[in-house]
Formats: sequence, C-alpha cells, structure tokens
Amino acid sequence: MIWLLAYAVGGVTAGFLAGLLGVGGGMSIVPIISAVLTAQKLAPDHVIHISLATAMCSIIFTSSATAIQHNKRGAVDWAMFRRMAPGMVTGTLLATLFSGYVPQRMLAVAFSVIVVAAGIQILAGKKPAAGKAVPGTPVIFAYTLVVGIIAGLVSAGGAFLTMPFMVYCGVPLIAAIGTGVALAIPIAIMGSIGYIVSGWNAPGLPPYTLGFIYLPALAAIVCASIAVVPLGVRLAHRLPVQTLRRAFAVLLFLLAAKMLYSYW
Repeated sequence: MIWLLAYAVGGVTAGFLAGLLGVGGGMSIVPIISAVLTAQKLAPDHVIHISLATAMCSIIFTSSATAIQHNKRGAVDWAMFRRMAPGMVTGTLLATLFSGYVPQRMLAVAFSVIVVAAGIQILAGKKPAAGKAVPGTPVIFAYTLVVGIIAGLVSAGGAFLTMPFMVYCGVPLIAAIGTGVALAIPIAIMGSIGYIVSGWNAPGLPPYTLGFIYLPALAAIVCASIAVVPLGVRLAHRLPVQTLRRAFAVLLFLLAAKMLYSYW
C-alpha cells in the first residue's frame, strides 16, 4: 500500500502541472517512478524503461482530463492541432519502438540533458516574437517529428517545445497551453504502443506489466492526477504563472541531477 501512495504523490504532481502549465507530467514523474521501483527492488535491469513507459501511458489520461477542461474555456486551437499531430505521433512511435534496445545509462543521460534544456527555457521565460504566418506543412512536419522523438525519449507530451513554436505562429499563450495538452494525447497513445511492443518479451519484468508499462503504478498515478487537474486549469486561467514556471524549472534541474546521480 505504501508503494501505491508513493506513486500517487507523483500523480498529484503530474496532474497539477498538466493543468497549470500544459505539460503532461511525464518528465516530472519519471524519476519518482524510478526511485520507487528501485526501493521495491523491481526489475533492476529495466527501471528506466518501465519508468518512461509508465509515465508515457499516464499522460493519456492526465492530458485528456486537462484538454477537456481547457477546451471548455475555448483554449484549444484545433486547426493547429491537426497540422502538428502527424509529425509528433510519427516521431514518438519511432523513439519508443527502439527504446528497449537503448542502454539505461544512455536513456538517463538523454532524459537529463533534455530536461535541463527545458528547465532553462522555462526559467528564461522568453517568448519568441510572433510570426507573421504559420510555416508550411513540410516545415511543421519536420519540426514536430523531432519534437515527437524527444517526447518519446523522455516520456513527455512535448509541450515544452510545442508551446514556444505555437506562440511564434501567433497562437495566444493560453491557447498554446491548451493545444499543447491536446497534442500530448496522440503522442502518449503512440508512445505507449511503442513501449508495449518493445517490452513485450523483455526478460525480468515484474508481474502486472504490459510491455514496459507497470500497471499498479499507472493506476495510482492516473487516479491521483485526474483528481487535481481541474485545480491546475483554474489557476492557469486566473493567476499569473511566472513564479510557478520558475519553480518548475528548478524542479526539472533537481530531477535531472537525481537521474544522473542514480544511473551514471
């Protein structure tokens, strides 16, 4: 029971951040899942793979609940969603299908580098200048393909990269947050499929896994995260979030340091 409560704490963090900042929560809970799995002494050879996969699958539920809340307030640009989704889905599926063949240390380093970069971006708080026109389809596909690959590697919805791009294209910040959350849903679905396939015959996995997805942790995270999503969304639409963005950036730095310390 104590382990489920520990996973639920990660779920609360993921749900609140998803509602407030438009991030799917994957980056913030991967180290939490990893730490709890290590404490449980479960699948030591696949801790990172399981953590990434479980976090990715949780984004399906957390982002769905968040997107519904933002859509009720008219904060999802569905036209931009349709243009960005194909590339992101393709990149995520490619990354997760091959994740089982990547050593844990390499995944940990990739996770940490990308998370630190995201933290610097958030901490800087710089908004790109608004573009005069949305780029053409080939440019959007190329950019979102890279975002999808990165999202698959770190089990994120990609909002920390899609939001600045949408702001550049002239999408209002609050709509970029809502649209980024909506984009995380197909990414998480494809990413979860990739992790299921790549981990299907992996040796040494604990009971109650679906590929690399650890179902008990997933259930605890999802139940907790969905419960707090509405609070995060309400704050996103009512309060300035600059201080919280900075706090989140510091959190990302700490999480990256913890991951490198554990698996270097």
